[in-house]
Amino acid sequence: MDNLVIFLSFVVGLFSLVLISFKRRYAYWKDRGAAYLEPTIPFGNLPMRQVHFKDTTGPIYEQRKPAAPFMGAYFFRTPVAIATDLDFIQNVLVKDFSNFHARGMYVNEKDDPLSAHMFSLDGEKWKSLRAKLSPTFTSGKMKFMFPTVVDVADRLNSTLSEILKTEPELELRDLLSRFTTDVIGTCAFGVECSSLQNPNSEFRNYGSKIFDQPLYGALMQLLIIQYPNLAKKLHVRVFQKDVADFFMGLVRETIDYREKNEVRRNDFMDLLIQLKNGEALDEHSQKLGQVTFEEIVAQAFLFFIAGFETSSTTMLFSLYELALHPDIQEKARQEIETVLSKYEGKLTYEAVKDMVYVDQIISESLRKYPPAVNLARQAVRDYLVPGTKTIIEKGTAVFIPVFSVHRDPEIFSNPDVFDPDRFTPDQIKARHPMSFLAFGEGPRNCVGLRFGRMQSRIGLITLLKNYRFNPCAKTSIPMVFKDENPSLSPKFGMYLKIEKL
Repeated sequence: MDNLVIFLSFVVGLFSLVLISFKRRYAYWKDRGAAYLEPTIPFGNLPMRQVHFKDTTGPIYEQRKPAAPFMGAYFFRTPVAIATDLDFIQNVLVKDFSNFHARGMYVNEKDDPLSAHMFSLDGEKWKSLRAKLSPTFTSGKMKFMFPTVVDVADRLNSTLSEILKTEPELELRDLLSRFTTDVIGTCAFGVECSSLQNPNSEFRNYGSKIFDQPLYGALMQLLIIQYPNLAKKLHVRVFQKDVADFFMGLVRETIDYREKNEVRRNDFMDLLIQLKNGEALDEHSQKLGQVTFEEIVAQAFLFFIAGFETSSTTMLFSLYELALHPDIQEKARQEIETVLSKYEGKLTYEAVKDMVYVDQIISESLRKYPPAVNLARQAVRDYLVPGTKTIIEKGTAVFIPVFSVHRDPEIFSNPDVFDPDRFTPDQIKARHPMSFLAFGEGPRNCVGLRFGRMQSRIGLITLLKNYRFNPCAKTSIPMVFKDENPSLSPKFGMYLKIEKL
């Protein structure tokens, strides 16, 4: 009996200590005079069930306080700041970037070299890689890769034409992923993936595995980010080992073949090899130092996962909205035909640039369905928030809820309505520069945004020129997203009725 009393006293005492610890921790934002939401033990302000990543910050953004630059919140026991004001977002991403240049992502170079890519790295490693890789995405480099993307788009057209002979209603997500897989495989690795001809190609299988079979859900990913030292001690990986082995082997074979046979293809891999050998990328750029083999693999892998998923879903959601809005679809098709007639029917780099309305459609699709639903930054030193007495302490994470900003009716009227005219030059000029964050903003914006836009434009133009898209009985209206995927992905696939013109 005495032992039972002692045990129960110990349990009650331990529980009380844990409770007191949480209570003290949850006074963090209140003690600093910041606007905040009351947390709940032990999840803080996180939902108590599996939700999409956008819904970890969305409900907090919706309860924002007037004139507050951010809302203080808690992810488990960790205080975080959820940006709710566009001026504050501009300070974090642009004006005071030197205070927030870190992302605070989990990187484990030893156990998982693919995780050490430019998107996740911070500090001098990020700065050095960014300086080395930025010249690979100039407009001049895009012109070199343009014909390659057009060739793959032509194969997309041929493949879809064959499929439609037996299947007038089609699930498009897989087909578009195979298109972007072939583009990225060719431009980043110099490999003919043939995913369009063979849906079960190795490249396609590993690409789908990354996104459709993630190692961890959103809550576990947040835990890894918040406790990176513990995760490293436990040898936690970000990507599956077989995925890492495949890409490491592929890049090694590609580099060995090209260097032994003096092969040059004017693609992304060529540029990475030049950097590996310490060469300047062109006559105007300076030598920036060599990159290691592991760095090459990680950056090529980043190019693959970024270009593969974001461009295919951008095209996917664009076609979805165009199917629901036949008038907008027809207006885009007329522009395509008019511009192509000026260029003798050829899809040239200049012709694509002239298709302004198509670009507006892509921008509006990126607004409604941003590839990154949240942006993360981490304070690298104590930061006094302008106009307040609140200090965001070093190491504190700031989350920018892109999806919520893009769907905010105070920023975009009738935000659920698909309207490409939101992106006319006058409309863009009239809005706050931080109102559209599909590619991020500031020095850590998406380095490959030119390539992503080019790939999406070429794919969309090719499809609209040759096909008409309509909803069918299987089309999901309204759109429902898959919770397990950190980016926006249709839960029930994307079925559309397609008519060859």
